[in-house]
Amino acid sequence: MGFKTRALVSALGSAATVLAHGHVNNIVVDGVFYPGYDVTKYPYQNNPPTVVGWSATNTDNGFVEPNNFGHPDIICHRGAQPAKGHARVRAGDKILLQWDTWPDSHKGPVLDYLARCEGNCESVDKTALRFFKIGEGSYISGAAPGHWAADVLIDNGFSWVVQIPEDVAPGNYVLRHEIIALHGSPNPNGAQAYPQCFNLEISGSGSRQPTGVAGTVLYKASDPGIHFPLYNNPINYPVPGPALIDGVPSTVAQVSTRATATSSPFLPGGGGGNPGPTTAPGGGGGGGGNPQPPQTTTPPGNGNGGGGGGGSGGQTRWGQCGGSGWNGPTACAQGACSTFNPYYAQCV
Repeated sequence: MGFKTRALVSALGSAATVLAHGHVNNIVVDGVFYPGYDVTKYPYQNNPPTVVGWSATNTDNGFVEPNNFGHPDIICHRGAQPAKGHARVRAGDKILLQWDTWPDSHKGPVLDYLARCEGNCESVDKTALRFFKIGEGSYISGAAPGHWAADVLIDNGFSWVVQIPEDVAPGNYVLRHEIIALHGSPNPNGAQAYPQCFNLEISGSGSRQPTGVAGTVLYKASDPGIHFPLYNNPINYPVPGPALIDGVPSTVAQVSTRATATSSPFLPGGGGGNPGPTTAPGGGGGGGGNPQPPQTTTPPGNGNGGGGGGGSGGQTRWGQCGGSGWNGPTACAQGACSTFNPYYAQCV
């Protein structure tokens, strides 16, 4: 490796502590928007909202380093704890995962896993989860450092789409979604893992239960796809982790989708907390840009009237009260306006 290349690798590695990395803000399942865990905000709140994304302590939007790949932090990120709710998904559904941002210097693979929970995922022991791989996007083309799955994620509005296998057995699962940044990977302990986890309740008639492995043995710091010469040509990248399960595509079409409904997370046992998705009148279909929840909703448990702006009294409870591009009411007739992410705030 020449002097200039070594200097570049060193500079990129040093910049890791100051660059804005990223986290998943929300997911969209079959047009339904579910809030994720905002690691830059919720750790500082006394009563953060119930979401489908696991909590974590990486308030710096940071990463898990290869020397800690045998530590439980690699499972769902640093200090991760199970989400208190879950999203409902059908086998075969596609899930869009919306990141808040991602730096174009952080090239690398995008990997997706499932692990079945024996019981509720809301109370699962993360070290007992056994993950099987359902998706892997990696190096695509071009001279070093090349064009990667992470670049596709950026081009798709910082979003990634993964498909739930059509034949997977119904039950409760944890979806583990991850970017591994390789800009520092020529150096030992230089790669960066950004795992994100979400609770799912999968329905369907399948019976497949693939064998998985513990999150703490997915990778080793010495794996050739972790300690990798990113800036050398030609690029021959060995995707880290267990092999993709049989019968599923490595990736699906990466198309950003506009949410047409929003849903509070479902609670364990199917009780209390969620009457189901609330749909925007005339909700649109797909399209470019970041997925956003609908601008009006029907209050849960109330079929008499929409969740539009409540006139001079402010927005009705459960209606939208803010977010990027929102031009409706910002005051709430009942409750307070709670911000779920930059795109959506709701009267709760």
